[in-house]
Amino acid sequence: MSNITRQKMADSIRFLAADMVQAANSGHPGAPMGLADIAVVLSEHLNHNPKNPSWLNRDRLVFSGGHATGLIYSLYYLWGYGLEIDDLKNFRQLHSKTPGHPEYAHTAGIEITTGPLGQGIANAVGFSMASKFVGAQVNSETAELINHNVYCLCGDGDLEEGISYEACSIAGHNKLDNLILIYDSNRITIEGSTDLSISEDITKRFESQGWDVLECDGHNFDEIDTCLTTAKANKKPTIIIANTIIAKGAGKLEGSHHSHGAPLGHEIIAEAKTAAGFDASKTFHVDEDVMIRFRCAIEEGDLLEREWIHSHKTMPLMEQNEALKALLNPDFSRIDYPVFEKAEATRSTNGKIMNAIAKAIPSFLGGSADLSPSNKTNLNDMGVFPKGRNIYFGIREHAMASIVNAMALYGPLLPFSATFFVFSDYLKPAARIAALTGIQQFFIWTHDSIGVGEDGPTHQPIEHLSQFRALPNFYVWRPADARENIQAWKTALEMKKSPSAFVCSRQNLAVLPSGVGGEVGKGGYLLVSDENAVITLMASGSEVELALNVKEKLNSIDVPVNVVSVPCFDLLIEQDRAYIDSIINPDTKKIAIEAARGLEWYKFADEVIAMNSFGASAPAVQLFEKFGFSVDAIIDKIK
Repeated sequence: MSNITRQKMADSIRFLAADMVQAANSGHPGAPMGLADIAVVLSEHLNHNPKNPSWLNRDRLVFSGGHATGLIYSLYYLWGYGLEIDDLKNFRQLHSKTPGHPEYAHTAGIEITTGPLGQGIANAVGFSMASKFVGAQVNSETAELINHNVYCLCGDGDLEEGISYEACSIAGHNKLDNLILIYDSNRITIEGSTDLSISEDITKRFESQGWDVLECDGHNFDEIDTCLTTAKANKKPTIIIANTIIAKGAGKLEGSHHSHGAPLGHEIIAEAKTAAGFDASKTFHVDEDVMIRFRCAIEEGDLLEREWIHSHKTMPLMEQNEALKALLNPDFSRIDYPVFEKAEATRSTNGKIMNAIAKAIPSFLGGSADLSPSNKTNLNDMGVFPKGRNIYFGIREHAMASIVNAMALYGPLLPFSATFFVFSDYLKPAARIAALTGIQQFFIWTHDSIGVGEDGPTHQPIEHLSQFRALPNFYVWRPADARENIQAWKTALEMKKSPSAFVCSRQNLAVLPSGVGGEVGKGGYLLVSDENAVITLMASGSEVELALNVKEKLNSIDVPVNVVSVPCFDLLIEQDRAYIDSIINPDTKKIAIEAARGLEWYKFADEVIAMNSFGASAPAVQLFEKFGFSVDAIIDKIK
């Protein structure tokens, strides 16, 4: 393709993006205009199929700088992903297909929801890791079903976020050779020049993390093309430092930080179009020759996928085909759940359940942030990534969770991540994206309360249950025993559009009375009932056993009591009033018991016995006594 044609294509992207932001009177024109030249050349390298955005072996393209939606939607419109010119005109408007930041499953072609800077880099690492695992299961020496690349566009802000260090370190360690990070180095932030806040040597940083580093003029088509060609052939992850000018082509605002997050203005846009040889009187206009060049992606992508399907059907090793089918079609009926008959910590029972799932479901994999012996998440005899199913994330909680988000969206995988519950603080932004996007990631969080004991208040989660229960479309499971734990997993595995978190105890928990069954899937159920009850005790996790003991003592003084176990508060509040009233009798005194902050319990409870301070360092038994979680202390409060 001639550079004259490339230039016209790039300018078409620039002015679509500028027109979108101007029409919305909101958005970010600078990055799209600065990246337009790179986008045109990348279009020549990207293997994708606009007719089938979910083709498994497509190249993944992640926009870590999610604010550059002017570029993103322009590309997907030009490539033929179903966006129409009216969708671009409705940029950032209510009910449009073109929201302010890209949202997975909202706009065709968007691989993952991005916007919080840095997470897209970790997502790209996750897509690459997913491809390496799936490839290890289904590829053979003579045929590669999975051999695509992962591209990620990022900016200065993405690389300043700590998650980028974590994720790029993992990528280099695992030699993810199909990962190509394109760094839009325009040296501008919202506040001004990057000289105000950063002076590190990006080349040395990435070389020290095991990456190959290439550099080019981000407005020189031939240099960009050479870098992309080299990167695709590399045997390690590659970063292309593309030196660009923010708002390239925007006249007096070219190179200015004022172009980052505000419309350019009609006058400047008109002057820019005239200078580029475009008709300044036309908005949202693309010449036919440019449209034809971009829309070639439709037929080229369709041909690529049909060739891939043909190779899939003619693979010499049929067991590879069967391996792919097994990954794509998990059969949960094959899971042989263990039987539990004695008191155990739910972190332990959870680990045994996870191993049972892994034996039956080849797509089940994951790892811990250097805590698998404590989290009990090691998958026994399952090997190490990429050929095996145990991933060693190191102490990188935020990157871990964002990587697993992308692995879950890759297609045929059911991944988990794990850490101590208190360290969920480090990964909260990724958990929020999982909930917002509807990603079926399984979060394993152990050491769930002051029951952590001697490690003290820094390691004892207090506010965390309330925090995650407040998150929409996020289901927090705190099982009271192994049987609830099993039912929780059975429910979570079927929740395809939601993340689930398993919050598990360090200390042993007694096996509950018989009767634990399908009601667990409603989030809460009546564990022990008395038709004459005047008090209803509600609890989750380790405090359910305590509630049962309180009940026994109250019964001994002729106070009839109901006990409700609530393994998943989030599911319980979704039930209708009739069910809730059937288990939480509105005519009784309703008391919730939980060794956490517990503010959400006031939705159901008249009184909440909870933590009103941080914990302390001591054996767990002493801590439960100190903070009022003993039978006598609770009965005194009830009286």
